[in-house]
Amino acid sequence: MRSSARWLMATGLAVLITLAFAALVDPAGAATPASAPTPGAGPGTAAGTAPAPSANAALAERGRYLAKVANCAACHTSAGGAPLAGGLPLRTGVGTVYSTNITPDPDAGIGRYSLEDFDRAVRHGVARGGKRLYPAMPYTSYARMTRDDVAALYAYLRTEVAPVRQVAPAAEMRWPYSQRWLLVVWNWLHLDDRPVRQDVARGAAWNRGAYLVQAVAHCGACHTPRGMLFGEKGLDERSRHFLAGSVVEGWSATNLTGDQLTGLGAWSRGEIAEYLRTGRNAHATSFGPMSTVIASSTQFMADADLDAVAAYLKSIPGARGETTPFRYDPALAMQLEQGRFDSTGARQYAQFCMPCHGANGKGFARVFPPLAGNPTVADPDSASLVNLLLDGAVTARVSTAPTDYHMPGYGWTMDDQELANVLTFIRGSWGNRAAPVTEALVGERRKAMGTPAATAAHAR
Repeated sequence: MRSSARWLMATGLAVLITLAFAALVDPAGAATPASAPTPGAGPGTAAGTAPAPSANAALAERGRYLAKVANCAACHTSAGGAPLAGGLPLRTGVGTVYSTNITPDPDAGIGRYSLEDFDRAVRHGVARGGKRLYPAMPYTSYARMTRDDVAALYAYLRTEVAPVRQVAPAAEMRWPYSQRWLLVVWNWLHLDDRPVRQDVARGAAWNRGAYLVQAVAHCGACHTPRGMLFGEKGLDERSRHFLAGSVVEGWSATNLTGDQLTGLGAWSRGEIAEYLRTGRNAHATSFGPMSTVIASSTQFMADADLDAVAAYLKSIPGARGETTPFRYDPALAMQLEQGRFDSTGARQYAQFCMPCHGANGKGFARVFPPLAGNPTVADPDSASLVNLLLDGAVTARVSTAPTDYHMPGYGWTMDDQELANVLTFIRGSWGNRAAPVTEALVGERRKAMGTPAATAAHAR
């Protein structure tokens, strides 16, 4: 259950709005008294008791699948830790949140959670006992999941996951972000638990895709830009902001709308499904956070669900008005093949990049991605490209490929200006028309990623 925690960088205005509502909420976090029945619980089910799971094996297996689609393990498993036992640090500009233990341990995990307790946590961000969860856990997306799917996920976690007694560290947040009761108002502004809108005229595949994208897979949590109070600007295809691209932890989460250059307009339905299954297609190869998502989540999705996601994404109109397809310009390829390096950055490209991506910038299909017409290359935000060239990348490790591919990082051998030059060269060649990359941006990303500076012995 993975998402950005950038909402925590809230402005003073957010605090003022929140304090204006303070009189309406319980400063202790509106905790449910231990003796009171959980709201909506069945007869005889108290908030503090956990009924023995009665779901059958089929329900638990469905929950296992949903946990893969939701990518629960990515956030709820710490490095070297037991599966789903929590403890993964999610660092933000105002502190660190640690993911919770969702194994069925009765003390450290969800072993004492009733289904009602679990539903309230997953879909409304309120843990058993009333503690408010930070929306680093994307409950604003899960709020739109069906009750049946939440029950299946609960059945899986309670019956198929080994209990682990590992208590997650307490969140280390600066004041006032440490005051969880503030989330009452944030939820009032940003939590929409209405079901995903169905459109009968669109067909079953489209409706299934809409549900997966908007709710279970929570794609908008990373790919939808956020507003002043750090809530997602759009929840579905009716908003021009929905899936229009955003920035997550220093990476540009790409535009998933139908724009021809920076979106999925040039990708077919089959190519979208192929990318989610294998991490590669004729247009791109995964890297960075998306490789993790594919390796731990989307490669395991059923073919019908991948097709449904693709059908839904292909229906979303472009957010940036890019209607003209990419036009390839072969002139540069001829110059490079002739050993002419007239453009700034061309020599570095020939030395470090051309062996894999070619003089023509077309790469090698499904191994080394094309740079010509690649949406990531054309993205207005070049942060992901800078990260990639600084530290390198690894493609998704998937069962459909014999191995993953590693691109080396060049931060150790090129200085900031040289890296900016080669990226500017790539973003302006073969028909690409993206803005230049500045030395200052490379330096900023180098510092943020902790990449050592190029030494005089290696800088070229």
